[in-house]
Amino acid sequence: MALTGRKGPRRDDVVRVQRRPVGNGGKCRWMGIITFAGRQWFCAIGKNGFSARKREGDGCTPIGRYPFLFGYFRADRGSRVPSRMMMKAIEADDGWCDAPGDPNYNRPVELPYTVSHELMMRDDGLYDQVLVLDQNFSARMRGRGSAIFFHRAKTGFPGTLGCVAVAEPVMRLVLQRIRRGSEIELG
Repeated sequence: MALTGRKGPRRDDVVRVQRRPVGNGGKCRWMGIITFAGRQWFCAIGKNGFSARKREGDGCTPIGRYPFLFGYFRADRGSRVPSRMMMKAIEADDGWCDAPGDPNYNRPVELPYTVSHELMMRDDGLYDQVLVLDQNFSARMRGRGSAIFFHRAKTGFPGTLGCVAVAEPVMRLVLQRIRRGSEIELG
């Protein structure tokens, strides 16, 4: 119990992500800096940077502060990390709907699924550990973005489609320290 009586996340479990200052005329909009637990690391954000008006398919990371809801891990790759977050083992039939006109838009779905969707069991390892953000999830609006996750990065940190991507050691640290309701501040 907090001695201050303050509600909400503790200061030490807010993950902050900002655009990395670059001296190349802004050509690398997707380069970010994550600050957490008193340390900083590189990360990748949307290939088109941040946006205050997130739209499906714009390649932007939405500006705002969002709670972490739950996560997934690849049990078949031994990627479970001790965490206070609710984490589900990814199954071969797990998907995530990204079709704005579908009733299951921005929701987990069971595969096969007939409309556009993400595969959760990816071959590239990006979703070996993945956290779902409450960005357009609890108060869902058609076309305001789907599958905005906190996940592992590709080598070299190329831009994402709107997610935040971090190196595996950073992912492990975040998973070990946050809990349901911990927040990420984007932008």
